[in-house]
Amino acid sequence: MHKPFLALAIAFILLFSTNESFSQSVQSQAMKLNWLLRTIDSYYSDSVNIQDITEYAIVEMLSKLDPHSVYISEKEVQEMNEPLQGSFDGIGISFNIFHDTLIVLQTIPGGPSEKVGLAAGDRIIYVDNELIAGVGITNQDVFKKLKGEKGTLVKVRILRKGDSELLDFNIIRDKIPLHSLDASYIIDEHTGYIKLSRFSATTTEEFIAALQELKNTGKFENLILDLRGNGGGFLKAAYEVSDQFLGLGKLIVYTEGLKNPRKDYVATSDGIFENGRLVVLIDGGSASASEIVSGAVQDWDRGVIVGRRSFGKGLVQQPYNYIDGSMIRLTTAHYYTPSGRCIQKPYEDGVEDYQNDYADRYSRGELFSKDSIYINTELKYKTLVNKRDVFGGGGVIPDIFVPMDTSSHFKYLNELVRKNIFNPFVIDYVDKNRNSLLKKYPDFATFKKNYDVSKEMLEELWAEGEKNGVSKNTEAINFLENNIKRQLKASIARNLWTASCFYEIINEGEEDIINAISIINNPTQYNSMLKNNK
Repeated sequence: MHKPFLALAIAFILLFSTNESFSQSVQSQAMKLNWLLRTIDSYYSDSVNIQDITEYAIVEMLSKLDPHSVYISEKEVQEMNEPLQGSFDGIGISFNIFHDTLIVLQTIPGGPSEKVGLAAGDRIIYVDNELIAGVGITNQDVFKKLKGEKGTLVKVRILRKGDSELLDFNIIRDKIPLHSLDASYIIDEHTGYIKLSRFSATTTEEFIAALQELKNTGKFENLILDLRGNGGGFLKAAYEVSDQFLGLGKLIVYTEGLKNPRKDYVATSDGIFENGRLVVLIDGGSASASEIVSGAVQDWDRGVIVGRRSFGKGLVQQPYNYIDGSMIRLTTAHYYTPSGRCIQKPYEDGVEDYQNDYADRYSRGELFSKDSIYINTELKYKTLVNKRDVFGGGGVIPDIFVPMDTSSHFKYLNELVRKNIFNPFVIDYVDKNRNSLLKKYPDFATFKKNYDVSKEMLEELWAEGEKNGVSKNTEAINFLENNIKRQLKASIARNLWTASCFYEIINEGEEDIINAISIINNPTQYNSMLKNNK
């Protein structure tokens, strides 16, 4: 019985009827709605599931406000918070389900599984004496079985290559760190590269440590900060990362709402990278906290923004908890870049239209042509040093536009990935050849320099594709061979070592990266970009 009026009534009562601080008009409406609820409870002809209809009601009510005010059920709260809090309790492995069997891809250094001797390539057959192999286990099932309170015991039985019998391990769950920094390395002679996947509670610590490590190489002068696909996170983390680039007293961001007075976040004197050329990479997946960083860098003419227009989320959410463990995230303010821009894109036409924005960008050609980028000329601002034109109302517009590569030939590679052929192929290859690979390439540097994907391996991939309904496309293969070889090599490196190794290889062919390196190694062009918008 999900009737909108009743739903809104119940939500309204639950939210407001017991709070004496609200206005007289709110109290009056709460009384009316309370009367309705009592009447339904006393006289309605059928039973009503109050919990279900209440949750529906709250969702409906919040959807009328803006796209980012949301209700989160009790079950979803912990799951949502984990990536931002920076840790969870578990056994400390990364895994994949391959041929209906859970395979350990990596053990987290210093984690519970590594301490007891679990290793990459191990197949977990039993968890707490329950068979999990060959029974259709899902990722969610794995999380439920292996996550648990710190200090609790989980028993696993594993199959390891070379052993004829199953091996038993007793693992004591512990805090497992969730990293927000995916990669950090020297990308050319004088330039460092850092990729952040989110802005979490641990981001500042990770970012500063990475910067310091780059500095310790003795080569680090310039930085490429990759925020592509980074959907945001904590405002505090965005402010603290931006602080590493800007001098004392410079405004980074401010927030303001109808019921929330303006609050300024300004740079301290502790920035670790206040000098040196800086390029920030963004795309349509860069949102919220990513836009705070890129907006501050752009507004202070501190660096060059490269890529495609960012998402356009300039709303600040505050969590409010219910006593049952659920919560709402309510928009309480807008955030503004130092020049005064709110980069929030329009949402007046409703949530559905808002969610279709990226598809609209694609259809009108914005991802392929700078001239097709939506610009609200009425929301024009000036950067704070060189007085360049910048615009609000729809994301951060890059200083250097790089079109998305959508060659029709990529359809073949995308099919291999989409039909779950590519990744299992790599996992199987590493599983069969791990020992020989590590013997021949004992470290990543040796692997990167000397490993080459063979023609035989490529033929095996094409054959695996054909077995799974992806017809071999010779024209696409000829066009994409180097791309596919690089993707395979990078994926193998990630399975043997870390995600950072993956990016170090894959970035060598990325147009965004190529443009970033080009501009950062040309001081004349770099300085011109920051002065002329060209």
